[in-house]
Amino acid sequence: MNNSLPPLGWLGILRLGLVQTALGAVVVLTTAALNRVMVVEHALPATLPGVLVALHYAVQMLRPRLGHGSDQGGRRTPWIIGGMAVLGLGGVLAAVAVAWMGTALVPGIALAVVAFLLVGIGVGAAGTSLLVLLASRVAPARRPAAASLVWIMMIAGFVLTTAISGRLLDPYEGTRLVAVSAGVSALAFLLALVAVTGIEGPTQAAPAASARSGFGPALKEVWAEPVARHFTIFVFVSMLAYSAQDLILEPFAGTVFGMSLGETTRLSSVQHGGVLAGMILIAIVGSLSGGRVAVLRGWILGGCLAACALLVALAGAGMAGASFPLRESFFVLGLANGAFAAAAIATMMQLVSQGAEGRQGVRMGMFGAAQAIAFGAGGLAGTVVLDLGRLLTGSAGGGYVTVFLADAGLFLAAAMLALRIGRAPGQRASTGNVPPLMGRQRA
Repeated sequence: MNNSLPPLGWLGILRLGLVQTALGAVVVLTTAALNRVMVVEHALPATLPGVLVALHYAVQMLRPRLGHGSDQGGRRTPWIIGGMAVLGLGGVLAAVAVAWMGTALVPGIALAVVAFLLVGIGVGAAGTSLLVLLASRVAPARRPAAASLVWIMMIAGFVLTTAISGRLLDPYEGTRLVAVSAGVSALAFLLALVAVTGIEGPTQAAPAASARSGFGPALKEVWAEPVARHFTIFVFVSMLAYSAQDLILEPFAGTVFGMSLGETTRLSSVQHGGVLAGMILIAIVGSLSGGRVAVLRGWILGGCLAACALLVALAGAGMAGASFPLRESFFVLGLANGAFAAAAIATMMQLVSQGAEGRQGVRMGMFGAAQAIAFGAGGLAGTVVLDLGRLLTGSAGGGYVTVFLADAGLFLAAAMLALRIGRAPGQRASTGNVPPLMGRQRA
């Protein structure tokens, strides 16, 4: 932690959370509203927005490199502001591209590819440095609550943007779409700029090791750290399981239980309510425990095992019929997902300091890249397994049994990996006491 400044209070944590709100506002408009315009208004194949969203995830493999850049400079704020600027530019260009598709399809698609790549780079640059800055300025005991808070504020950005822009976008016109997107991007950039200004404190000199080596040696050094490498693998497996549910649960309720669109939408809202409750639970429990990794590890393990059990139960829900407690199951599944995800993010903020000094950005970038790749692959993997299950069993119900059992297996694997989170090889237990993130920085 920056020893020249006191840890951030709740107001400071809220300020950094506003950056996540701004980031979420641009991302949701780009990945959700523009998706609908391509498929509905332009009658284009759903594969097109799917590929574009996958591109924005794929380019986030650059997160370790972007984190290394902030390590070398010793400052996170310029990378957050720069990342938000690139993100905003990408959001506006994406809207221009989608509007252009209505009259010039090929040039519009070409511009959209560039725009979505910019969105991914902006998210990677701003998001990675934001989490490192948050961990460096927040006391260890408050990091679980801070992790939950910034995630919740990102969701708030999703909700506010979709609610307000949804009214402004009707009736659809290309110029209206571009104007709304430009307004959202501009407001998001200004909000992030105001929120982050002055919060990092005086310039700190970059650690000597970071200044001497290039990105390749830095990444190799961090990957060689057993704790960081193991946690990166856990993040990928667990987030793959988490995201594989996204495109499955609502169609399952409609196909197997015959629910209407409105009913499945309300059911999805119940699940998201469970996710929110799980995050709030971790914010409270994690803070009361002093943010110890051992406690967070227990909640990660419990959340993964609970999600595994719920998915196995959902696999057999079709045989139980109308008597199956579907609403309650969706809520508990959301609760388990929210608890393990929030605990994992809090653990990420604790473990980013374990290892070589001056590598916090690379380490956080490695964690974030694993998460982004898993999110990009999870939704696609879930739908592919569903279709394969339908083909093999000859029924829609059999397809859902297949995908739920496969996802349960992923959560079980994640639970097994969770047992060793924060533990070096041969270490039987972890006290959870982690050193201050920014360590012995020189003034």
